[in-house]
Amino acid sequence: MILVSVLIPTLNEEDNVRNTYKRVMDVFDQLPDYEPELIFTDNHSSDRTFGILTEIAAKDPRVRVIRFSRNVGYQSSVLTAYRAAEGACAIQLDCDLQDPPELIPQMLDTWRKGYHVVYGIRRSLPDGPVVAWLRRAFYTLIDAISQDDLPRNAGEFRLTDRRILDELRRVEDRSPYVRGLISGMGFNQIGFEYDRNARVSGESKFPLRAMIALAVDGLINHSLLPLRLASLISLVGGLCAFLLLSGYIIGKLVFGQDWPAGFATTTTLILLSMTLNAMFLGILGEYIGRIFLQSKNLNRPLVEIELNGGGQDNDTVPDHRRTLVEAAE
Repeated sequence: MILVSVLIPTLNEEDNVRNTYKRVMDVFDQLPDYEPELIFTDNHSSDRTFGILTEIAAKDPRVRVIRFSRNVGYQSSVLTAYRAAEGACAIQLDCDLQDPPELIPQMLDTWRKGYHVVYGIRRSLPDGPVVAWLRRAFYTLIDAISQDDLPRNAGEFRLTDRRILDELRRVEDRSPYVRGLISGMGFNQIGFEYDRNARVSGESKFPLRAMIALAVDGLINHSLLPLRLASLISLVGGLCAFLLLSGYIIGKLVFGQDWPAGFATTTTLILLSMTLNAMFLGILGEYIGRIFLQSKNLNRPLVEIELNGGGQDNDTVPDHRRTLVEAAE
C-alpha cells in the first residue's frame, strides 16, 4: 500500500470542504493500491471551515488538519503542507475543485513511470478574458526572465515525489513561491493538459491584488532581472547625459552656439531623475526587505491547532500538539 498525501489549502471554504473530502475519497476508493493522507491547512478561516474539518477529522483518521494562528498567505500555507506530508508523493489540490480530483489516477500512473513532478497545464481557464490574458502573460514573462525552467500555464495542481518533499523540508523562505521552488529543483518533470473548471461555490480568495502580489513574489524570487534592469537603465541614462553634455560643450566651444536657458527642460530632467531614483530604490527595497524578513525569521507560520498529527520533523508544528480527542471536546 502506497501512502499518497493530498494537500488542500483552505480559507473560508465552508461550502466546499465536505464536497472536496468526498470527491477525493471517492477517487481513492477506486485505487486499492494507494492509501490517502489528506492534509487540510486552514488559513485561520473566520467561517465554519475549521469546525467542519474538525468533524471530518474526528471520523476519519486519514484526515489531518493544520490551523494557523493567523492568515499566513496562500504560498506559506502550501509550503507548510508540503513539509508536513508523509506520503511517497504529494498532490496539491485547491479546495474550490477547479482542479478535478478525478485526474489523480492519471497523475499517479505518470509518476509510477519514473517522473518526480507531474504538473497540470491549464488548457482553458474559467476566468474572464482580461484575467486569463494577464495570467498567460505573466507565465510567459516569468518563464522568459527566470533562470529556472518554469513551465508556462502551469498552476498549483501537481504531484511531487518524496525526493522533492524532502528537499522542500529544508526550505526556509518567508516569501515562498512554491511552484517556482519545485520547478527550479529540476529532476524529471512532465506536464499534462487539462481544462480548469469554474469554482463550485463560494468566492475566489485570489482577487486581482493577490494575483499581482503573487506575480511580484515569482519575479523577485526567481530572477535578478529587476536589479539588472535598474543597472542597465542607469547606464543608458548616464550615457545619454554624457552625450548631451558633450554636444553642449562642442556646440558652445566649437560652433559658438548661445544656448538659451531652459527652465522647463531642466525641471523635466530633474523630475525624471527623481522618478528613476525612486523606482530603483523601490526595487532594492523589495529585495532588502525580504532579506530582512529572512534574517529576523519574521512572518513564520505558527500553528494554532493540529488534528491527527503525523509526528513529522517540522518546525512549523508545535511540540505540544492538540490531539483529536481534545479538539473534538
